Amino acid sequence: MDYIEQTYGIYGDEGKALIAKAREFACTALEGQLRGNGKPFIEHPDGVGSIAANEIGLPAECIAAVYLHESTRTGEVQVPQGMFGRDIMTMVDCLNKISTIKPKDTRLEAENYKKLIISYSTDPRVMVLKLADRLEVMRSIDIFPKASRERKALETLMLYIPLAHQLGLYNMKSEMEDIYFRFGEPEQHRAITNRLKAGEMDRQKITRDFIEPLKAKLLEAGIHYKVKARTKTAFSIYKKMQKQKVGFDDVYDVFAMRFIIDTDNCAPLIGDDGQMLEGLDFEKALCWKVFSYVTEEYESDTKRLRDWITNPKPNGYESLHITIKNEEGAYLEVQIRTKRMDDIAENGLASHWSYKGIKRESTIGNWLDAVRYSLEHGQSGTLSPSDTEGDDDLPVPPADVFVFTPTGELRKLSAGATVLDFAFDIHTGIGCKCTGGKVNGKAVPIREKLKTGDYVEIITGKNQKPSADWLNFVVSSKAKNKIRQKLKEIEFAKAAEGKEMLERRLKNWKMEFADDVLAEYLKKMKFKTTNELYAAIGNGELDVAQIKEYILAQQAKSEEVVEQESAKSAWTGMGKGSDDILVIDAKNVRNIEYKMSKCCNPVFGDDVFGFVTRTEGIKIHRMSCPNASRLLELYPYRIQKVRWSSNPSTSSFQTSLRVTAAQEPSVINEIMTVTNSFRASIRSFNVNDDDRHGTYDITMKISIPSNLELDKIISQLKLIRNVSKVSRQ
Repeated sequence: MDYIEQTYGIYGDEGKALIAKAREFACTALEGQLRGNGKPFIEHPDGVGSIAANEIGLPAECIAAVYLHESTRTGEVQVPQGMFGRDIMTMVDCLNKISTIKPKDTRLEAENYKKLIISYSTDPRVMVLKLADRLEVMRSIDIFPKASRERKALETLMLYIPLAHQLGLYNMKSEMEDIYFRFGEPEQHRAITNRLKAGEMDRQKITRDFIEPLKAKLLEAGIHYKVKARTKTAFSIYKKMQKQKVGFDDVYDVFAMRFIIDTDNCAPLIGDDGQMLEGLDFEKALCWKVFSYVTEEYESDTKRLRDWITNPKPNGYESLHITIKNEEGAYLEVQIRTKRMDDIAENGLASHWSYKGIKRESTIGNWLDAVRYSLEHGQSGTLSPSDTEGDDDLPVPPADVFVFTPTGELRKLSAGATVLDFAFDIHTGIGCKCTGGKVNGKAVPIREKLKTGDYVEIITGKNQKPSADWLNFVVSSKAKNKIRQKLKEIEFAKAAEGKEMLERRLKNWKMEFADDVLAEYLKKMKFKTTNELYAAIGNGELDVAQIKEYILAQQAKSEEVVEQESAKSAWTGMGKGSDDILVIDAKNVRNIEYKMSKCCNPVFGDDVFGFVTRTEGIKIHRMSCPNASRLLELYPYRIQKVRWSSNPSTSSFQTSLRVTAAQEPSVINEIMTVTNSFRASIRSFNVNDDDRHGTYDITMKISIPSNLELDKIISQLKLIRNVSKVSRQ
């Protein structure tokens, strides 16, 4: 009990009894265990407990949790149920979870590891205890092996120093920084520390000389104040030297004077309106009054004036900063603020994390508020009234889930993420082939939701493909986007298969799936696009025979309509259109619509015929059209003789050529050069590689005035050395 009284005398009898009970349990559990210096391991929790109690001021329950955590962290020892309260055991459980974190690459994943530590800290006091634990480790770092020292020092720099910074535990942060700096950069540490020691007497003299000329003025003005001299830490000086690329002597704020004004004891001030100033107006006026005395006495650098009184920082920080030059020519930063402003800057809204301008996420910000409440009131804090009303347990709702790969790599996922989300986070290929996974060694389906701390291994199958059903349970945008992308790729592949199958069957049946018939069929079958139709054929969901039956049915209807129309009026005469086509024996017919058929793209001068359609007027086909034989045989009553007019007004007809050429780099340019040398213009040019035969399969659409010009182009293309075949489509 002497140790308890000596170390934890700040607590009452009940608190000391609780700590003694926990320490006795720890002494039994840790018996025989030694630290690297050969001393009993109980030295570590004793050191952590002393820091938490005497340097931070945490309640006795937290000290008990420290001893119980060290007793149970390996899982070999369990605390009997009911031996300690629920709050204590919650903290112990959180500390045990944090102790399992073994960062694989601290530098690359520092932010995620910090968030993981925070997500384990459901009681906000846990994080403060963990920082106390790390401070004790750093104070004892010399007892660890070299490799362990380096790892712990790097973890401290990347994880724990920023967290202490964020919580406003500045003394703890500065000490850990100094230990890290002394260990990690010994030469630089010695150089800067020695410079600070060498200048200590000078700084004391500067302080005395600085305030002396101001004392009388401040006393006469009735301003009560306290002056604090602040020397920047060696590590902070080093970071600024590195960032600004300057030497020690060029760091202006190595040494700063801080005026802290006691507003309660200052003489009243009258405003411009003759009224006595009060509240914030009074505080601001006092700061500016002190500022005026300082700048009257010393030369100031107006470029370095920082007025955070008129316009406080978003985090609530208020102060006046000015850099002055004393009589010896030395630069000195002066900070002017009231006691209230100083309290906020040190302990309130302006945590140093926000002060440095680092973005603070809302979840972490809420958690920090809870930590501050805990430090001030000695109990678990609340996130907000609406979040915690009527609830004794106050966990922070996690915005993310942190899980590990089998090799220990840390991955951050959205809350509610599944095994499949994790697979896509690793790699799209792994996600598409994922059939399940192992979570902490147990086989689970792809829908299994993950929890922070899980170790996840993905199981894949070579025949697995993404399913539209996957979109119903994945939560990450990456997984959803990649699944949709792969589903579209699969649909396009199936659509290509289906289109090829349909075209082959139609060719065998000598049938045409006209555009108007296709549009009606899509509407009937409720397909939004032709790709959906083709994909349905490719997937086997739609039998091509059904399309054949539909086309035949539509043709039968068309024949009836045409026969009825033919009975009323025979097709005799001529119709003239924009392309100057003359329809023979139709001189008395006006405004007959016609189109060039896309299946053969007739060109002026081709031997052509007309085919009467139901909705698109007359379609003009070449006599050599692939569909000509079928149309002439099956529908002779719908064939219209046509001929070209002798003087066409247009000189632009589109047609397609297919060229097969050897895979030589120059051949494409040669083909384009030859084509452009005639009265032709290339509308599109597509090249497909046929690696199997070592050739290019080239399709180009060209605009030409007549078939005579087309024949010249085809003839010249065939003369190109690497061209093996040229055909009209």
